[in-house]
Parts: sequence; structure tokens; C-alpha cells
Amino acid sequence: MLTLHRAALVLPDPADPTAPSHADGAVLVRDELVEAVGPYADLAAAHPAARVRDWGDALLTPGLRNPYGHWLLERAYHPDPREGVGDEPVPDGLAGERDETRCGASARRGLQRMLGSGVTAVAGPFERASVRTAVARSGLVVPPGAGTDAGAGPLDPLAVLPLAEAVHGRVAAGGRADFAVFASAADGPDGPGAAGGCRATVLAGRLVFRRR
Repeated sequence: MLTLHRAALVLPDPADPTAPSHADGAVLVRDELVEAVGPYADLAAAHPAARVRDWGDALLTPGLRNPYGHWLLERAYHPDPREGVGDEPVPDGLAGERDETRCGASARRGLQRMLGSGVTAVAGPFERASVRTAVARSGLVVPPGAGTDAGAGPLDPLAVLPLAEAVHGRVAAGGRADFAVFASAADGPDGPGAAGGCRATVLAGRLVFRRR
């Protein structure tokens, strides 16, 4: 299936200041891969049968990389909503924990919350088998060479990093369709002005998060 993701501004490679951007742009996705990136009008005319997801006044960029995966998934605890203690990570809530079922459930909740921030890649290392399984099943990319512990940090990389440093890879024809849509393109090419503005996350062509 072909899907056109339209946004007010498409930044295929925010880490490269010379890379082109597309006002009223779009990303054409076939299955799990990007087929084309460019002006929406051109792609829509060339592919009239494509399903369109129009994100309106939004910014579309590559997904983000969270460098704090080890701490967030193996040391911090992500509460179940039924526990009634909020959804913020509990620092060192898994320190010394031996119950792999509890660790795996916490990791799955943490990974879902990362997706809600536009994260499509997460750095390890991951020592617990239950966490490695949760990460593998999530579909998030674990970048090669990401075996350094960055210490404690937030679920949303944009809380501490500029967009150009937070993104993982680029949105390009032939690459895996991993990208994020942020609430407004009003901030221009420097990207979203604050964390928490993720509207949608696409992972391997699948819409895995959409803010309601």
C-alpha cells in the first residue's frame, strides 16, 4: 500500500544544514520503506491512488534517538497506570530487581512512552533478557555501536537536545520509513521549540503512535 504523509514542513535531514527542506512537503511510503520525498503536489499528482495522511501545520522529521536507553529501561521503573502514581520514570526503581516479568513489563511501558515522544531508535547496552526481548519486539532500532551508557536522561530527547542532535538518520528514498510528526512547523527549520510536541510516530511504515 502507498501512503502519502503530508506536512507543512518536511525536514528529511535536520542534522545537515545544507540538506533541502520541503514546504507543503510529503513522504511517500510503500510498506516499510520510503519511496520518495518532495513537494506534496508533485507526489500526489504522480501517485493519485495513494492514501493521504494530512498532518496539517506540522513538522515531519526523522525519528529521534534516545541515548539513555540503558538507564530508562534497565534501572528506571515505568509505572502501570493502574498503580495510580503517574507515568514518569521512577529513578532506580529497578535497581536490584530480580523479577524479569516485572522488568519486561516496565520496559514495554517505557518503550511505548518513547514512541509517544517521536523516538524510533534507542541506545543500549541491554543486559536483561526481558528488556532485550521488549526492545526487539517494539521494532525500535538499536544503532550499531550504541553500547555506551549515557547515564540518566528523559524519555523525550528534545527535552535536552536540539533537533539536529536528537534525530536518527534521515528520511530518504530506499530507507526504512521511520519518522516523527511534531505539532507545529511554526518554529521553522530549527525544529520544535519544546519537548512533548510529538503528534505521530511512524516506525517501519506503521503508524505506531498518534496523539489524540
